[in-house]
Amino acid sequence: MAIERGVAVVRLNRPHRLNALTPEMLDRLQRTLIEAVDAGARAVLVAGEGRTFCSGADLSPDEGLEGKADDAVRTHYNPMIRAFADLPIPVVTAINGAAAGAGASIALAGDIIVAARSSYLLLAFANIGLVPDAGATWFVAKAAGRAKLLEMALLGERLGAAEALEAGLVTRVVDDAALFDTAMAYAVRLAAMPTVAMGLIRKQATAALSGSFDQVLEIEAAHQAIAATTADFAEGLAAFADKRPPVFRGS
Repeated sequence: MAIERGVAVVRLNRPHRLNALTPEMLDRLQRTLIEAVDAGARAVLVAGEGRTFCSGADLSPDEGLEGKADDAVRTHYNPMIRAFADLPIPVVTAINGAAAGAGASIALAGDIIVAARSSYLLLAFANIGLVPDAGATWFVAKAAGRAKLLEMALLGERLGAAEALEAGLVTRVVDDAALFDTAMAYAVRLAAMPTVAMGLIRKQATAALSGSFDQVLEIEAAHQAIAATTADFAEGLAAFADKRPPVFRGS
């Protein structure tokens, strides 16, 4: 992990295995996200090293899930994806090549999701007799609806970047060569925003997908009380009065 302009750049880095996920890698990703916040990052950018974002779980004999799949999901996959949800800072993901299986979950855990034109999402679980995990069911259903979830999960076919954009699963599709720079530009922009408010907005978005109207109204009120006490809010007001761009410090 490196922090650049307030952005923690986190790369999935097993290119010789198409960044396939192992328990050790999942645990390290979880720790890295927490360490990024502790190190003062104000946004996270997750990218894949090499020619693909992430091919999903490493199914080699040494890393296979046979006979212990539920333990692996509860012990490694769920804590990793929960770490994304619990972050108090925004997340950008940059999808190159395949984002398959739990790799699709990591890609879809971004708040801003930038996809290379040649990239694709793939819920291939049913093709090997498994079911979606690491939150894939929730991410796709909430973003694209029941029909698209069942199409992807039951048929196990690739969903290209343009189709993913049309389905509301990604934020933007760009030429392959522009992927990292575009994603980094989004992350830098988010890192310069009022960080406390960014974290609260992330929580409100999750609540809005699952909570009732009245519950969301109450969460908004509670969060507004927190945001209104921040130095960034005071700076925002001062900048508005002075007719100048605000300089947010993240506090």
